[in-house]
Amino acid sequence: MKTFAHPDQAGHTPEFFLQRGRVRRNFEVPARAAALEAALHRLGLAPAVPPPLPPGALASVHRADYLDFLATAAAEWAKLPDPGPEVVANIHPVPEMVAQGGRTGANIIARTGWYTADTACPIGPGSWAAIQAAAACALAAAAEAAKGGTAYALCRPPGHHAYAARAGGHCYVNNAALAAQHLRDAGAARVAILDIDSHHGNGTQGIFWERGDVLTISIHADPDNYYPWFVGRTAERGAGAGDGRNMNLPLPFGTPDEGWLDALRYALAPIRDFKADALVLALGFDASKDEPLGALAVTEEGFLRAGAMIGALRLPTVITQEGGYNVDVIGTLLERFLTGWSAA
Repeated sequence: MKTFAHPDQAGHTPEFFLQRGRVRRNFEVPARAAALEAALHRLGLAPAVPPPLPPGALASVHRADYLDFLATAAAEWAKLPDPGPEVVANIHPVPEMVAQGGRTGANIIARTGWYTADTACPIGPGSWAAIQAAAACALAAAAEAAKGGTAYALCRPPGHHAYAARAGGHCYVNNAALAAQHLRDAGAARVAILDIDSHHGNGTQGIFWERGDVLTISIHADPDNYYPWFVGRTAERGAGAGDGRNMNLPLPFGTPDEGWLDALRYALAPIRDFKADALVLALGFDASKDEPLGALAVTEEGFLRAGAMIGALRLPTVITQEGGYNVDVIGTLLERFLTGWSAA
């Protein structure tokens, strides 16, 4: 298995995080990637630095105006009178505004509210370089999968909450969606995306909502009590050509290994029925029982077994790293998961 990581991820150092009305430390820190990269070295899977992004690569799933926002936000924010250290929205357009013709203007405050879903995606001076580096890792891994192999992309920041034109939940560019589109463009007629992060992959669902060529499945904690709150329920099945191509498997809080693995077993059947030519696995470790923002209770053994179960599909696969915020355990969880995968 080839693996990819990029040193530019360390330049993204978000600080702002709002939780239940309190500003707390941000859990999406450079130490996450360092812990995961150390695990890859212990496994003898030292990551390569991916090649630079090809021109226009991000536009395969993201809108040009949104990408321009990401690229320019930090510099424009710094021009404001007495700005804070990070780009964070203080207003978002509500449905009534949009229904009445609401649009964004040129002001960076308006653009930030328009292009972000929440306050959990602050942008600093080093964020854009890190966002591009994460995407480059995903596309390098997709190039390997397009040749029939399996590759792991150490993507930081993560991506599965990012829509085509909106950031949210620590995510800016949707790395899993980029990988899936690359596989389609490389000749895979059908691509499945399986998301096992503890949060619903709402951005991925949104990007492929009306697509019949990409199957999206997400296993996550019940959104009645957990981010992203408004979507992630079983009734959401896609629309148009994508009707029936989206599956959500929300789980009760505290679900342990067996319940989580039962949901995974259930999810693998439609992937086989879909006759996918390739798989994108959005791999999050925040389902761990040791997570600081945890909702599920999966153990090391659970991740080992999950790796073996998914690996047994024997599909060309891109593994994109999503969440997992306990830096003391995520490296071990990656080791266990990939050990299970290699034994499949």
